[in-house]
Amino acid sequence: MAESIDKGSSSRPSTGEAGRAPGGTSPSDESALITERGRTRIADTVVAKIAGIATREISGVHSLGGGAARAVAAIRERIPGATSNQSQGVDVEVGETQAAVDIDIVADYGVRLADLAAAIRQNVIRAIETMTGLDVTEVNVSINDVYVDEGDPDQGDASRVD
Repeated sequence: MAESIDKGSSSRPSTGEAGRAPGGTSPSDESALITERGRTRIADTVVAKIAGIATREISGVHSLGGGAARAVAAIRERIPGATSNQSQGVDVEVGETQAAVDIDIVADYGVRLADLAAAIRQNVIRAIETMTGLDVTEVNVSINDVYVDEGDPDQGDASRVD
């Protein structure tokens, strides 16, 4: 679970009235991404990739993305030398100090879906906040399908007629 940070007690020096953000706090009190010496901008694709990798780390996630995204990924995997898209099934909105994440997944059959969504949410928030310094405002998880392992596809169905 993400740790709560008390934004009211910062050891950083004040930037003075000209550098104050609305509400009386200086930009440096709000985020390590905005300082007196400049701003750090983290691209949406970076945050999406972090969220995708963090989601795949959770047991019970079979794949990411909706039907069309998974179909394109299946074609991409067959191309020699092609790399996998780590941000497939992930949509993000990134501001200066905050991020919101939407994730589409296919879950493995038999997994408690509410627990799976909670584990994904916790891991994604931890990964993004730790790696980027962004405050994650929400992580929405959409479970679009359930994967059922049908056994070995090479065995095939036994013929009912001779």
